[in-house]
Amino acid sequence: MQPLRVILLSGWGVDQHIWQPLETYWPDHLAPQAIEWPGYGATPALRAGATLTSLAEAMAPSLPSDAVWVGWSLGGLLATALLEHLPPPRGLILLGAGDTFCARDETGASGGVTTRELKAFQRAFQREPTATWQHFLRWQAQEELNPRQAYRQLRDLLGDAPPADNITLASGLQWLASIDNRSRLAAPLCPVVRLTGEYDPFISRAQHHISETLSGVGHCPMLSQPQALAASIIRHVTQMANDAIQMTNTSMAVL
Repeated sequence: MQPLRVILLSGWGVDQHIWQPLETYWPDHLAPQAIEWPGYGATPALRAGATLTSLAEAMAPSLPSDAVWVGWSLGGLLATALLEHLPPPRGLILLGAGDTFCARDETGASGGVTTRELKAFQRAFQREPTATWQHFLRWQAQEELNPRQAYRQLRDLLGDAPPADNITLASGLQWLASIDNRSRLAAPLCPVVRLTGEYDPFISRAQHHISETLSGVGHCPMLSQPQALAASIIRHVTQMANDAIQMTNTSMAVL
């Protein structure tokens, strides 16, 4: 029996190294592969103002339909949006990703990131890209059980400079601001599971309520609780694969 393929997709300003802490915990029946978005690592960047269509064309060889996709943060938003452009996978696991990045409550009272906060972050990025990226790493780590340790882990994994150029990062921020997956997730083209850290500062309370909670973690469970995160992913990937097999067998029986 072939191992179940699992595609791991990272978020804004973070490359595939973020998944390294999980490597020890993958079982033999899974074949996880961390994939880079265009412009990250050695992958060619897209032009400024790239559309989801051009992103889909670039990612098509790396996003097979016989796999479960795991998208973290912006990676989850993009993976959901690409369901309309690529053959859907066996399943999609959204980790720390809601219907939109910005909360629809602009007062901030319901948690999450407001449009005003994201616009301020974009302006800061235009002025000082590297310093703003480093601030974002701290922001991501702030609700972990040991924020300083989580931040050090991020820096150890990623280094001192962003893993993508400024054009790629600016495009990512624009996608964070503009992608709205509410209609896509209301009638998804594949099974979808949402996993959200109990203290994730980027997720509104409304999104928390419709997600499976990862206890005791924030936005970076792969750093603070890699074994628990791996176990949750393994459980859902296995269930999605079993459901797909059962559906296939049922269809064949009907025929």
